[in-house]
Formats: sequence, structure tokens, C-alpha cells
Amino acid sequence: MSKGKQISYSRALSELEKIVSEIESEETDLDVLSEKVKRAAHLIKFCRARLRSTEEEVKKALSEIEEGTVSEGPQEEESDGY
Repeated sequence: MSKGKQISYSRALSELEKIVSEIESEETDLDVLSEKVKRAAHLIKFCRARLRSTEEEVKKALSEIEEGTVSEGPQEEESDGY
């Protein structure tokens, strides 16, 4: 996978689970093991960053709700019937 290409959290987690399963099976070739561990470390870092970012967004949204400052989108103008 190219470094400039962004992946989704669920795809990263799925790939990480696959790598862990392959490593735990003890059938991973020693020459490939290092690359798998490096990729797993990268995926863990990516997932942690996404979780932190999402947590911050949720906290911000909840804070806005509590303060009553949430933008509810375009307001419909009430019609006078004229």
C-alpha cells in the first residue's frame, strides 16, 4: 500500500487483525516477520490517531450541545401565508 493513500479505520483494523493472526500461527517466514511487525506498528499508530481524533470530535460536539451552540443547518423561514 502506498504511503500517500489513506485507509479507513475499519480496513486498518482488519489488516492488523490479519497480521496478528498470521504471526500467532507461527507459520510466518522469518524474512517476512520483520515487515509484518513494521506494518502492524504503522497500523496501530494510525488507529490510535483516528481514535484520538474521533474522541476529540465527539467531545467537541457534546460540549456544543451542552452550550446550545450546535449548528442545526439551514433554518426554514416561516411563511406568513401570503
